[in-house]
Amino acid sequence: MKEELRIIVSGGGTGGHIFPAVSIANAIKSRHPEAEILFVGAEGRMEMKRVPAAGYPIKALPICGFDRKHLWKNIAVLFKILKSRRMARKIIRDFRPMAAVGVGGYASGPTLNVAESLGIPTLIQEQNSYAGVTNKLLAKRADKICVAYEGMERFFPKEKIILTGNPVRQGLLENAKGREEAAAAFGLRADRKTVLLIGGSLGARTMNESMLAGLPLIAASDVQFIWQTGGYYFAGIQERLKHGGKPENVFVTDFIAKMEDAYAAADLVVSRAGAGSISELCLLGKPAILVPSPNVAEDHQTKNALALADRRAALYVKDSEAVEKLIPLALEAVKDEDRLALLGQNARKMAFEDSADRIAEEVYKLAVAYRERGK
Repeated sequence: MKEELRIIVSGGGTGGHIFPAVSIANAIKSRHPEAEILFVGAEGRMEMKRVPAAGYPIKALPICGFDRKHLWKNIAVLFKILKSRRMARKIIRDFRPMAAVGVGGYASGPTLNVAESLGIPTLIQEQNSYAGVTNKLLAKRADKICVAYEGMERFFPKEKIILTGNPVRQGLLENAKGREEAAAAFGLRADRKTVLLIGGSLGARTMNESMLAGLPLIAASDVQFIWQTGGYYFAGIQERLKHGGKPENVFVTDFIAKMEDAYAAADLVVSRAGAGSISELCLLGKPAILVPSPNVAEDHQTKNALALADRRAALYVKDSEAVEKLIPLALEAVKDEDRLALLGQNARKMAFEDSADRIAEEVYKLAVAYRERGK
């Protein structure tokens, strides 16, 4: 009979945090089926649906971010932080984890902070090339810090850093569909060049406005587009397409459940520069145009994008210039075979294999050491 193994995984808010978290949990369960894994997320955020759908229990904290535009509203935020800490303490005392993992997002702050104060070993997974404020604070008492980029000792204690890369969704690596079958899943032709445009799991206004502005060019071309709008923007875009017309070479959807099919069908990907998306593109060796979101902490997406662009592993377009430049560049680049090949090859060189397994092993080692100390 194997000994108990209980792990807390905390964080979320966007797919960029949730998918790596679930991948780490899956890797732990694959290696150690006896493990009990509990997620801790933020009320009303995406993880409260995505994590149960992946087969894991989750507890919610009433945590939220600070409102930088309306400072007076932060009085309520402070109360939510205090309440979240109390709730996190009860969750941890009831579950009795042997290690806690933080992947970023609102909930990871109070959860890992409480775990650290109770002497439970913690591991932080920092996905970006520029560390977030929460992770920088948690790092002071964290046991291990798994990162995806070199040079992260400017943010974290060097002796705690482990270069692992970012975990990606397992389905991306297990997809057996070829280009023809994948294109057919979107009602597209396999003999045409295809661009996949995604604005992240929640969608992106600039990416959608760029597509709307570029529809006449797209309609006049023989290039196909798969366009994920995000749920928030979908109805409005459908209304505009109803009046303005939708080109037959554009497939529009609010959310792509099987992203592995979309990647398989695409010759070029247009994406925000979130850490999770970049890790997937590198692992698959996909040529990409990156449009960093300006609405993120410390402008970390621009730093992520430049980390690839400087190595000729992706093209880069500023958010402020995207409506004018993005679609013309995509239509030009997707027909340049040499350029696509170079981008794909250089992106693949930046990929990390088995990231989730490597992180899972570090979590396991922390948990076993804690368990042994308690005997």
